[in-house]
Amino acid sequence: MKTKQFMLGLMLSAMVGGGVAVGGYKLLEEDKPVNGQQAPNTNVRYTSAMRTSDVVVPEGLNFVTSAELVTPAVVHVTTEYKVQASRMPSNVHPFFRDFFGDDFEGYQRPQQGPAMGSGSGVIIASNGYVVTNNHVIDRADKIQVILDDKRTYEATLVGTDPNTDIALLKINADNLPALRYGNSDNVKVGEWVLAVGNPFNLNSTVTAGIVSAKGRNVGILQGAGNMSVESFIQTDAAVNPGNSGGALVNLNGDLIGINTAIASQTGSFAGYSFAVPSSIVSKVVDDLLKYGEVQRALLGVQMQEVNAELAKEKNLKTLNGVYVAGFSESSAAKTAGLQEGDVITQINGVKVNTSAQLQEQVTRYRPGDKIKVAFLRGGSEKNINVTLRNASGSTEIVKRDPNSTKAMTIDGAKFEAASKQELNKLDITGGVKISGVEESAFAETGMKDGFIITSIDKKPTNAPQDVDKVLKSTRRGGLLIEGVYPDGRRAYYALGR
Repeated sequence: MKTKQFMLGLMLSAMVGGGVAVGGYKLLEEDKPVNGQQAPNTNVRYTSAMRTSDVVVPEGLNFVTSAELVTPAVVHVTTEYKVQASRMPSNVHPFFRDFFGDDFEGYQRPQQGPAMGSGSGVIIASNGYVVTNNHVIDRADKIQVILDDKRTYEATLVGTDPNTDIALLKINADNLPALRYGNSDNVKVGEWVLAVGNPFNLNSTVTAGIVSAKGRNVGILQGAGNMSVESFIQTDAAVNPGNSGGALVNLNGDLIGINTAIASQTGSFAGYSFAVPSSIVSKVVDDLLKYGEVQRALLGVQMQEVNAELAKEKNLKTLNGVYVAGFSESSAAKTAGLQEGDVITQINGVKVNTSAQLQEQVTRYRPGDKIKVAFLRGGSEKNINVTLRNASGSTEIVKRDPNSTKAMTIDGAKFEAASKQELNKLDITGGVKISGVEESAFAETGMKDGFIITSIDKKPTNAPQDVDKVLKSTRRGGLLIEGVYPDGRRAYYALGR
């Protein structure tokens, strides 16, 4: 009996030992996917620990209130770009028309689907005005705005300013949540800020960081010409592709900047991001709404930042300020009495130590405005009042004529000014769109409806009145009409008179 019990115990021990061994082996064995199943993502891990606790946030570090206030007012901006076929101009040699038939429109490669883009925007008025970056909507055929609550609207382009990379959109909606402007001048380095946008098409994403620098020039807008203004707020809040045009806000939820760019060698966030300060944004938007054009005031000086080398070379008594190296034509500063070798230290009481800081201060004014400039000359502090001018050297405000947008019928055809969106897409400064060609005197030219006339006999046409004026002033001979179609094709036509 004891022998049987002993043998039974021995067998049970063997079975348990074997089970433990197999179980241990299975625990150590690498998981292999079963046929038809996807291998798990080894870069992702579950976090199952969970506990309930009361979070105590130090005073001044509560991001929740700001995030809840801002998120509904930040929108997703999507764009569509038609990939046009490559074709010959419609007014090619008659040989091609004879060969291909009367419906010949030129050789055309297979049509591709539209390209898509996306970014962010900020609602600044409850009746549907949205601020974004110019590069988000640049040359887009179609612009859509998707609200935080998923409502979708087609947007109209009100105006753009490539020099500051700001664009203003309008959607047909009311009673929208909107952000109020904060004073970017009061923002301090080291202050907590939030970036809100739609990176990688991830809607309503909030990241936090601090202001790491102000008045930063990174050279990203150089392509906009000599009129570009860069005086970015630099932060370390995570910003990625898709964040462009989104909000940079303080902990009160006030808009202090529009997120625009990142410093990265990979294309993704690598530590620094840059935002157009609200002082510039608000002025650009105000100009677009009031005048239809951005009013750019210029001091008219060629600037050089003061450093130890320049101070030694020019025998300067300071390492602060901006050195006046020369003047532009019709310079407002030179007319007011500034001289080469002066060092500008303040604009209206605000210290300026870099070209970017000086530009930021001047950019918030319009031609005809007076500013107080403090400068050093030979070690002595001086002040002078300067009346700012525009690029043409005058103090006039450039305002779009409301009548210029009204359509006109000329010789049987209808003419209307090209929209801001059409001008932006085609990268032209002005043009007049024609329709009803077949029933008009312009039918003989061969042009098609939708053609945008940019000049007639080398005279720019920005409004229907320009076309009418040129045609009435021409007594004999022919006219050369130059323009572009909505798909980007340039064309030239001759009109006999």
